[in-house]
Amino acid sequence: MLLSVLYIIGITAEAMTGALSAGRRKMDWFGVMLVASAAAIGGGTVRDIVLGHYPLTWIENPQFLGITCLAGVLTTGLAKWVIKLKGLFIRLDALGLVAFSIIGTKVALDMGLHPSICMVSALLTGVFGGLLRDLICRQTPLVLHQELYASVALVASALYLLLLEFAIDGVTATVVTLIVGYLMRMAAVRFKWRLPSFNLEHEGSLH
Repeated sequence: MLLSVLYIIGITAEAMTGALSAGRRKMDWFGVMLVASAAAIGGGTVRDIVLGHYPLTWIENPQFLGITCLAGVLTTGLAKWVIKLKGLFIRLDALGLVAFSIIGTKVALDMGLHPSICMVSALLTGVFGGLLRDLICRQTPLVLHQELYASVALVASALYLLLLEFAIDGVTATVVTLIVGYLMRMAAVRFKWRLPSFNLEHEGSLH
């Protein structure tokens, strides 16, 4: 139940940020709904396709697609308020990222897959929505050069798996992972934590 509520909050927040990206590209309402849906449920879609997990989550639960499209369209009229509430959306995004990561891990676990694949599943679920949003809007994917993001998904997944391995019940494991993952993401935003970057200043032939 907790994950379901956080999932809906997460896809709503992601859909609204996706709609803002579409607005910066001056897209029409169809474009807004497309980008909003890609940002919100794109990660889960990529995960399901890669793992062969059918039916896709939003096909089995079409209300999720309706929520993302509605959130995207509503954002066109509430854009100024959404921008003013940037801090709130950063927090909701952090919660959503961890919730998506746990859900991705659970999907792979339920399929009987190896723990390393469960972590990949968490990464796909948590990160690929943002990648799709940025690629559609023709901008550099934020998750590749901003504060720790993909790393949070991996750490959250690893922690959740570890807690289950030590026979911690699912609810407790979920709550602990949510708290730790959320605090890690917010600390990364606050203190600008990033992975080392590769900066190739001079282009030229290898020969």
